[in-house]
Amino acid sequence: MKLKLFFLFLVCYCPFLVFSQSNYEVKGVVTDTAATYKMVNTTITVLNAKDSTLVKYARANANGAFKLSPPKAGKFIILISYPGYADYVEDFKLDSIKKTHDFGRLNLMLKSTLLNDVIIKGNISAIKMKGDTTEFNAAAYVIQPNSKVEDLLKQLPGITIDKDGKITAQGQAVNKVLVDGEEFFGDDPTLVTKNIRGDMVDKVQLFDKTSDQAAFTGIDDGEKAKTINIKLKEDKKQGYFGKVDAGLGNDDYYQGQVAINAFKGKKKAAAYGTIGNNGKTGLSWDDRSKFGTSNMQMSDDGMYMFSMGSNDDGLDSYNGQYNGEGMPKTKSGGAHFSNKWNKDKENINANYKVGEISVAANSSTKTQNNLPEGSETPIIFSNSNERSDKRMFRQKLDATYTINLDSNATLKVGVDGMLKNNNSDTEGYASSERLNGTAINNSKSNSDNKGDQRDLNASILYTQKLKKKGRTFSLSLGQNITENNNKGNIYSLTNYFDLNGDFKRDSILNQYKTAHNSNSRFSTNATYTEPLSKSWSVIVNYGLIVSQGTADRRSYNQDADGNYSNLDMAFSNDFKLNQTSNQGGAIFNYKKDKTVFNFGTKVSDVSFKQIDGFTQASFKRNFTNWNPQAGYTYNFTPQKSFRFNYYGNNTQPSINQLQPVRVNNDQLNIYDGNPDLTPSFTSRINMNFGNYKVMSGESIWISINSSLTTNAIANQTIIDDEGKSTHKPINIEGKLPITYSANVYYDRKIKFLNMNAGLSTGVYGGTSYSMINDQFNTTTNTTYRGDLRLSKRKEKKYDAYVSAGPAYNLSGSSLQKNLNDNGWKANGSMGFTVYLPGKIEIGSDGDYEYRAKTKSFNQSFERFIWNANISKKFFKGEDLKLSLSGNDLLNQNTGFDRNASSNLITERRYNTIKRYFMVSLLWDFNKMGGSAPTK
Repeated sequence: MKLKLFFLFLVCYCPFLVFSQSNYEVKGVVTDTAATYKMVNTTITVLNAKDSTLVKYARANANGAFKLSPPKAGKFIILISYPGYADYVEDFKLDSIKKTHDFGRLNLMLKSTLLNDVIIKGNISAIKMKGDTTEFNAAAYVIQPNSKVEDLLKQLPGITIDKDGKITAQGQAVNKVLVDGEEFFGDDPTLVTKNIRGDMVDKVQLFDKTSDQAAFTGIDDGEKAKTINIKLKEDKKQGYFGKVDAGLGNDDYYQGQVAINAFKGKKKAAAYGTIGNNGKTGLSWDDRSKFGTSNMQMSDDGMYMFSMGSNDDGLDSYNGQYNGEGMPKTKSGGAHFSNKWNKDKENINANYKVGEISVAANSSTKTQNNLPEGSETPIIFSNSNERSDKRMFRQKLDATYTINLDSNATLKVGVDGMLKNNNSDTEGYASSERLNGTAINNSKSNSDNKGDQRDLNASILYTQKLKKKGRTFSLSLGQNITENNNKGNIYSLTNYFDLNGDFKRDSILNQYKTAHNSNSRFSTNATYTEPLSKSWSVIVNYGLIVSQGTADRRSYNQDADGNYSNLDMAFSNDFKLNQTSNQGGAIFNYKKDKTVFNFGTKVSDVSFKQIDGFTQASFKRNFTNWNPQAGYTYNFTPQKSFRFNYYGNNTQPSINQLQPVRVNNDQLNIYDGNPDLTPSFTSRINMNFGNYKVMSGESIWISINSSLTTNAIANQTIIDDEGKSTHKPINIEGKLPITYSANVYYDRKIKFLNMNAGLSTGVYGGTSYSMINDQFNTTTNTTYRGDLRLSKRKEKKYDAYVSAGPAYNLSGSSLQKNLNDNGWKANGSMGFTVYLPGKIEIGSDGDYEYRAKTKSFNQSFERFIWNANISKKFFKGEDLKLSLSGNDLLNQNTGFDRNASSNLITERRYNTIKRYFMVSLLWDFNKMGGSAPTK
């Protein structure tokens, strides 16, 4: 382990040591000409005289002084800017003789007093502040030919992008990237950052996007989301561009991508397609939420929804997620069109996506099941192995049309639909034994499933600003129709053993199952805002929701001829679910100067009726959900703020908890309902502080989050001597489950090394409760972590980064205090790219992971995944690139996961993509230019 950690840091840090020193210096003091006071936070920018590209930038300190260290000699321009003052510009040069240039005292003059014939203007301002928006001038940054937006973003201070394309800005995740203020391919950021060319960008804007409600009413509700907007150059809105990428590797690995984008003024059209089996094409880092399906749950308004597939019908439906487990094959494609016309009063945005993924997976799992001390069997150790082949195909279409009826009224109509089908084939073997090694049970099983799903959503939003400033009205209507069908076979054979480990009996399950779920939901919501004073306002709303659903699930046993025709009534049902919800609420908002404060609540009254189609028995329930909230925000500056939010909500027992549908797909786990359950109430508190200094790139982000639940619904489990578990939900009195996290992120630029550095540390965990064989079990999890990050780049020379840090995990169960999962962890990653003469690039990256052995698991886990590549670019425009890459050179990639919950501690190992080599050819093409048409 030590040798590998040394190798990791050595490989990463070498580029830093070679290029880290600068012997040149520029300094001075900025003052006001008339008042002669020292001007704090004045922007000082050093540019190359030849092409006006950015070399260095800084802000003057409290004394008005500044000091910068250009990395090399040359001819430069200094640009000094301060709001309300004329820009100061002067040429200077540094060489081996004159390594320091002292400007001494520089006097700026107010624009209002400056004579017209002596006005001085600067050429380029790399960074501008517009309210709470940070705007970066793309022309001030140098990128490689044919680079994408992602490569440009990596150069901007305060913005980082990891190897999967995840964007972090000023310590917060960025989940939305716009193009000219509009969504591009829906809300998938990577389709912008990995496909739009960097040289097409005019400005990059970083800001906190408010909620749609706040954007319309002008009332800040405290909801913010880090957003990046890519503004394109006008002459780049005419023409087309794209890429073709194809690669072949050993062991039948392959990948391919095609993308084309065509712009004509305000019209944008694009299409893409990908194929591959190396896990690097077809699915973006955020695709798990787009491909996944939801289980049966209650929505925010208190309405119940039938689950779309999943194991509650006894069938193993595949949701299309891929998290590195198994061997994937992916295909995906999409098309986009957007346009504005009629003086921008009307616009349309449409997207189509299609994708297919299949995964062949093998896994093995070890589980420690802790029972109360003094039990005949205090600990059960289980081992299982599973093999599966799963596939999912999905198509999705969405379109939005918006029209500004007049200066105060807007109508927005949206529609989207999805078609999806999936199939899976799974087989497994599991065994359990006591602490002394005697067998408790074993089982083998296999199942198959075929399913399809259809979704259709339509919505209308009308917004109207009334005569009084701040007084608004909006009305939304929505219709959702969802239908899901599944069918398949399930077979399992379970053997049980007595206390001596001798065979006792067996149990066989052999059934054919079908499931049909559908749901129709109509919703409407009216919102009215009223300004009460210059500082106070109130938002009131009322909503009505009517929902109808069905769940028809049937299990069939074999008849004498071996056909599945005998309906098993014990594991079949035909439910109809009718619901009506009335929701109202009021939120008061106070905004003055730098302070925003809001508080209020929403209340939902829900009427619920479920009818059993087999017995005609009905189950009714009326309940009220209460959702109080409060928030406080103080903006010291546009880049420095403190926020506090409180949210509370009732959680009603689910239908399955109250009156469960009997499921027999797992003979070792039986689930009972509890009609006496009462709602729980959860309070959540979020606090954060952020401070970002634009010119120095220094940022700090502190966040604290916690949740506390009263009258919590927990699990009561009775485990018999055969290892069979019977589960029943109960309310736990006198116990308060809690979750918590506290994190600190700090980033800044180390000027004398010309390097970006970051440090993060945190703690997260929680306490949960359960009842195991009539005894309370307390499960605690706490993880302490730390991480150090370094990165350095030099235009057209190299890029390098390294990140590493330890963590310590405390995890255990009160039932078996001597057996826990306490232990050390360590993670590290590195990467670099060196640009050599002859248009050659050499790169490497690696990820290291270590898990120490614990009392629960007597084996440690360690792996170092090392990748490398070399490429050569051709032609004057460098638009053709030939690459050779090696993945997992040490052949150590092994799927691994550990988890502790309730009285279970689990370790999983699974197959995943290992070592391979690939040759690929990438062609970037474009024909852009000319002036965009004006309308």
